[in-house]
Amino acid sequence: MLEIRNLHASVDGNEILKGINLKVNKGEVHAIMGPNGSGKSTLAKVLAGHPSYEVTGGEVLFDGKNLLEMTPDERAREGVFMAFQYPVEIPGVSNAQFLRLAYNEKQKHLGAEELDPLEFKDLLKEKAKLVEMEASFMSRSVRFVARNRADFEDARSQKLPNVRAPLQWLPPREPVT
Repeated sequence: MLEIRNLHASVDGNEILKGINLKVNKGEVHAIMGPNGSGKSTLAKVLAGHPSYEVTGGEVLFDGKNLLEMTPDERAREGVFMAFQYPVEIPGVSNAQFLRLAYNEKQKHLGAEELDPLEFKDLLKEKAKLVEMEASFMSRSVRFVARNRADFEDARSQKLPNVRAPLQWLPPREPVT
């Protein structure tokens, strides 16, 4: 599935990756661990195609295709991308809309049929149930942040996994003048 052979990469003229070799077969899970500065993030960014990183040698194959010859969006459609741990909030765009757009882009890339909103809603309900996620989470904006006590109480009552709010509501402090 993923094979990295003698990968060398640098950023700002500094070589960070110095001959990485790794093979991950389908169905395997690997954890890449190491101290700060050892190249874990660099490897991830190189695989995703970050423009600040220069591959100076080696080869990366993903499902038999040369990953290094693909643009970042082509890599993402193949299934190689980075996601933000704490993405920015996108008010007005629900998690369901965001996921449907991503799902349909992948379907289009595979030459498969896209799902209309009603078909996708059924699929989403099925998958949410599988991971025991509250269905109401899907109607929230991407990366919902509680901005007031009412939002906080509403989110807390629904036990939403994506809500980043304090355990206790603290009203905003008055500005210091």
